[in-house]
Amino acid sequence: MARKQSDYLAALLADEPAEVVGTPAPAPPREAAPERARATTLLGRESALARVASGEVRQVTQLLLDPARVRIWPGNARSYAHLSEANCRELIDSIIAEGGQKVPAVVRRVDGDPDHDFEVIAGTRRHWSISWLRAHSYPDMQFVAQVAQLDDEAAFRLADLENRARADVSDLERARNYLDALKTHYGNHQTRMAERLKLSKGWLSKMLKVATIPDTVLAAFAAPSDVQLKPAYALAQALDDKEAAKAIGAAAKAIAREQAQRRDAGDLPCPAPEVLRRLLDAPKLSSGTEQPEPYRYATKYGRTALSVQSANRQGVTIRLHAGSGADTEELVAALRDALAHLEASGKGLRP
Repeated sequence: MARKQSDYLAALLADEPAEVVGTPAPAPPREAAPERARATTLLGRESALARVASGEVRQVTQLLLDPARVRIWPGNARSYAHLSEANCRELIDSIIAEGGQKVPAVVRRVDGDPDHDFEVIAGTRRHWSISWLRAHSYPDMQFVAQVAQLDDEAAFRLADLENRARADVSDLERARNYLDALKTHYGNHQTRMAERLKLSKGWLSKMLKVATIPDTVLAAFAAPSDVQLKPAYALAQALDDKEAAKAIGAAAKAIAREQAQRRDAGDLPCPAPEVLRRLLDAPKLSSGTEQPEPYRYATKYGRTALSVQSANRQGVTIRLHAGSGADTEELVAALRDALAHLEASGKGLRP
């Protein structure tokens, strides 16, 4: 994996092939004379240098850098602010076990910044992890990087290709990254952007639509990773209606307050499917044209754990579903959410 990634990054999106110069040649047979070995080495070196000078081969430089002197390029989709010890733990442990960073990041030189010499194009998590290790008992850890000469559009394509293979880069992060790139690099021409990135125009259009969901609505979700393309696209479409957008915005604020209360109490957050259902139901409840659907709480595996069977003057009937995988703590949190939902819809328990 490391070798393939290294070869790919060395190519740097160029049309012509690239290779690393300076790789040691296979050792000559033991029976060969020392003079013959030296001659072979010299010829190989001269040949390699000649190929570099002619432009046939690109030489790749790797440096050991202080991460404090390397800034993060803002054109990358990954949110540096959302990186933490928890979501970088596996990488941190790998770097410690291997005695350092084995897969180099890709950086480019910067000018006019007295605090930084390079910026990261690909390798944001590696930069964060090395920085964390240097601050936590590993002060000698170095940030390993390949230096590339790339314009902004090529840098964006390189970062995007790497991020596609990363499950921890959310659809929302990529969508917003694409929307910024559409304006910055492609003159708002979606067809041109899709061709350059080798993406389906329909899929790209959906991603760009999701990127338009406002922060006030996204705040209802527990984390950016909860916002997946297919359900988020339906939400983005619903927001096109002005009246619906008002109702969704009001519901999002209420849910965001609930999420904050859950965090403060140490409870599990309201799961994404439930948040999405409540947001999409908000316009119906606001207009009074449709009665709210029975409340249903689903676990992260999509299994129903708790549902409201009825709510009237005599009381509320709640069913706890077997086989959902939810523990007592999660069910208690679900019950609180159910009561809050009933209260918001005017069917709460009154004294």
